[in-house]
Amino acid sequence: MEHKSFDGGELAGTVTPTYLITNVISWPTTCRPRADLEEPIVHSSSRLVPRLLTDSADRHPERTAIVLGEDQLSYAELEAASNQVANLLVSRGIVRGDKVALSCPNLPSFTIIYFGILKAGATVVPLNVLLKAREVAYHLTDSQAKAYFAFEGSAELPIGKAARGGFAAAPACTSFFLIDNDSSSGVGPEVERFADAVAGQPATLPRTEVNEDDTAVILYTSGTTGQPKGAELRHRNIYDNTVVGVDLFDSDPGRPDTNLCVLPLFHSFGQTVIQNGAMAFGGTLVMLPRFEAQAALRLMLAQDVTFFAGVPTMYWGLLGALDETVDVAALAANLRVAVAGGSALPGEIHQQFQQRFGVTILEGYGLSETSPIAAFSPYGEEPRVGSVGVPIPGVQMRLIKDDWSDVKDTPGEIGEIAIKGHNVMKGYYNRPEATAEAIRDGWFRSGDLARKDEDGYYYIVDRSKDMIIRGGFNVYPRELEEVLMQHPAVSMVAVIGVPHESHGEEIKAVVIKKPGDPTTENELITWGKAQFAGYKYPRLVQFVDALPLTSTGKVVKRELT
Repeated sequence: MEHKSFDGGELAGTVTPTYLITNVISWPTTCRPRADLEEPIVHSSSRLVPRLLTDSADRHPERTAIVLGEDQLSYAELEAASNQVANLLVSRGIVRGDKVALSCPNLPSFTIIYFGILKAGATVVPLNVLLKAREVAYHLTDSQAKAYFAFEGSAELPIGKAARGGFAAAPACTSFFLIDNDSSSGVGPEVERFADAVAGQPATLPRTEVNEDDTAVILYTSGTTGQPKGAELRHRNIYDNTVVGVDLFDSDPGRPDTNLCVLPLFHSFGQTVIQNGAMAFGGTLVMLPRFEAQAALRLMLAQDVTFFAGVPTMYWGLLGALDETVDVAALAANLRVAVAGGSALPGEIHQQFQQRFGVTILEGYGLSETSPIAAFSPYGEEPRVGSVGVPIPGVQMRLIKDDWSDVKDTPGEIGEIAIKGHNVMKGYYNRPEATAEAIRDGWFRSGDLARKDEDGYYYIVDRSKDMIIRGGFNVYPRELEEVLMQHPAVSMVAVIGVPHESHGEEIKAVVIKKPGDPTTENELITWGKAQFAGYKYPRLVQFVDALPLTSTGKVVKRELT
């Protein structure tokens, strides 16, 4: 089996030659620096997300902000283009606090429109580009969006067609702008094209009133229970979570990073760590609309990428794509920071990456509701494989029971993570009951189970919903997955619980084998029996060619049976 099954196939068909920067918008060639330039952004008293871009554009107008293929966009051009979007929205009656939705893969249009919405004083509602029309309608209606930008997509992934269908079913949303790709995606000719709408708009910053406690972004959770809920993030939530990169990654505007942008920008991880992090410190975003391991490696070499962030399946894909054509030494010489999050990073992948690239992967932890970073492995310290580190500056974490009381403060004790700090959301949009369940006295309960070691480093055990109860015993899938990954036949594995008549649940391992390995299901079960306590080892093993993934690269366990 080839490793490409983990390379983000859900976004197949989104990359076409017409994704050139110059086809998206007519760029102004100048951006007038502001006369009221204040102190460096990391010390700014105005914690507004657009300042992450504007301050860098003032200081480094000619520096490259975005790279896509052969095209580049400077900070001055990006600043001016986002100002045009803001002026467009203001001209269409968008006012402070209005919600504006955006469906777009990793393209310059996402960053331009994202900052343009914020500069208009409105709230960005980023939507997963895989949503169908019915789901789009739900998100537009639930967020009370007044306007909607959507990329056209392609015949294989008709983002624009689904967007238009959803818009038609959401009557309160009155403006729809199609980011044109000139493709046969089936949207139709009668919609308003973004390039036409924005043409002629002023490239100067509009005068709008925004407060750092205003909602900047509404991020919709995956909705594993009930309908998706929108997490309201303030400007200061996102701003503070971005500039903490000084501590987390040793970020420095005088030594700007080149970030490979493969994490979806509609997700909090890619948005804060990759996009906003680059903007804050004058870095460069090298965009890759769809993750494909070999393409990512080529870009890392060609663009001298220094900062890579991905989910574990992306690291697995990169390792699997290494062959004699890849100059690993040259790639490793440039790579300064490697970051993993989104789900647990198997220790085997951590060790393999360090051996091949000479770079330690820094693991972190967070959620959409926490902007997202809550904990991180300290930069420059010896890694603790399997740990997501310690709470970031300005954030507290504790382990609690179901009744919110603390678990015993003993190393190894398992409890649910609760988080308090500058990163915690306002709440779930228009859901006071859900907010009250999730937040108490400023503490947000995550639903994730963890333990601490004697030095206060956190180790994620599992999602509380993923925990398996077999015959009355708690079994944590991540523990089993870590050990099973050490078997020479196992390339990737997901452990789930399946219904059982007498034990309640039985343990099942869904495994991708390494190509050509002859190991049988029974042999792997026997091996597991020798590794685990009697109630823990998987009695069921299934070999598969691929595992179902979300658009952010996480394994979708609910689709496994």
